[in-house]
Amino acid sequence: MNTRDHISIQNYTNGTYKAPTSGDWIDNYEPASGDIYGKIPNSNAQDIQEAVAFAKAAFPTWSTTTIDERSRILLKIADGIENRLQELAEAESRDNGKPVSLAKTVDIPRAASNFRFFGHAITQFASESHESVGLQAINFTLRKPIGVVGCISPWNLPLYLFTWKIAPAIAAGNCVIAKPSEVTPMTAFLLGDICTEAGLPPGVLNIIHGLGTTTGQAILEHPEIKAISFTGGTKTGEHIARTCAPMFKKLSLELGGKNPNIIFADCDYDRMLDTTIRSSFANQGQICLCGSRIFVERPLYEKFKKDFVARVTDLVVAHPASAKANLGALVSKSHLEKVQSYIAQAPEEDGTILCGGNQVIIEGYEKGYYLEPTVIEVQSNRCQLN
Repeated sequence: MNTRDHISIQNYTNGTYKAPTSGDWIDNYEPASGDIYGKIPNSNAQDIQEAVAFAKAAFPTWSTTTIDERSRILLKIADGIENRLQELAEAESRDNGKPVSLAKTVDIPRAASNFRFFGHAITQFASESHESVGLQAINFTLRKPIGVVGCISPWNLPLYLFTWKIAPAIAAGNCVIAKPSEVTPMTAFLLGDICTEAGLPPGVLNIIHGLGTTTGQAILEHPEIKAISFTGGTKTGEHIARTCAPMFKKLSLELGGKNPNIIFADCDYDRMLDTTIRSSFANQGQICLCGSRIFVERPLYEKFKKDFVARVTDLVVAHPASAKANLGALVSKSHLEKVQSYIAQAPEEDGTILCGGNQVIIEGYEKGYYLEPTVIEVQSNRCQLN
């Protein structure tokens, strides 16, 4: 598949590709250009119901498939991802806006590693028994699949985090209904072919595309989806918890954070500076682990501020395919506007913009979502930026 073409993504269910039953589609935007380059399904409850039926049908056989066979298939999926490294990296970059170089060295290799890790890990799983001293009883810990589970992943590290959910679920013998972010669906779409080629039985993994309010909600509400794994915003996580709690579904919620880097005066200065640049701006700063706040011990503050700003100013914002790009485009127009709103608000809260803050216009890609890396000095921890 040439991922430079205008692509109509489809759902992957029961080992085949299928359009949404409703015929409802969503435009898919390329952050680097701001142009529509494809469309994705906005799947509804009927699509989820069909996927669950396929998953339920596959579960009895998959859950009793030998560990060695499940391991073999997961390792073949890992190989398949690695064999298509360049194609997947370019697709991830086009979908997300990150530099191709980043996707090629981090996102796609880590996705392969996720399948390889759990493919090996299941061969080491064991049930355990523990004697309760004085009670003349033995407690057993049993590890067994629970059935059909739902995996909902975010847009910042699309294939990396998508596979981090899927791989352990299918390794353990579960069948999966997986929804990638509607903002970055491409590599999840391509994963379907890789799974088929690796011999994953139909119905074990079903990849359903759409909005959180339609597709995601249908996954949450379906009574036969036994567990939900979600990575994303705290507000959405709260809604998921409220929806699933009365149904007693198992939940795994990895939600938003506001992480600080804490820098002490006795640090290894050069190593600290390299780490802080990377932790602040990798993936355009769109990682939940990024250090979006920096606290510096007073004796080091002025030196750090000068050197940090100089290094940030040297970072190159460019088209993601460019070899010189340190930073690409932000993931969406709405996200760009959100970041710009915080920058605009900074002076009102006694914040000083030390560098950056401006939209970057790249010739030939004037509608792209590019922004200078920005450092803002604040006077207290009570402003919204902090």
